[in-house]
Amino acid sequence: MAYMHGNLAFKEKKEQKSRYKETREVVSRKVPLPAGEKLLYLFTIMLCMTVAGTVLWKYAQIYEVNTKMQQIEYEIEQLEKENSILKVESRKLQEPKRLIEQGRMMGLIPSSEDSIEQVSAEHSYYASNKANVAANQ
Repeated sequence: MAYMHGNLAFKEKKEQKSRYKETREVVSRKVPLPAGEKLLYLFTIMLCMTVAGTVLWKYAQIYEVNTKMQQIEYEIEQLEKENSILKVESRKLQEPKRLIEQGRMMGLIPSSEDSIEQVSAEHSYYASNKANVAANQ
């Protein structure tokens, strides 16, 4: 027991220790980037974006050209098929037997070598028309 101001009956109070310990934490702030470095990063990012955009644009052009090539190849294939069909049809139409039959159906008769005459330019239709035109002027 402690003696306090002449009173022995006084009960000594224990000082309570604080439950919380006060601590200081050191906070370090990051120094912001300088303006020049920020601009450098900005221009680097812009350059990368430009390169990426250019590459994508070129790939789009290549895709477009490939698509046109495929379309043209398909058209060529179709035209070759049509051309082969027309060649076969042309051969059929040029057969001598068919031509003779068509001539007979139209009332023509085959010529003999004796009936062939050669006409000179003086006796031709063009020469006689030329003379008539000159006379009319």
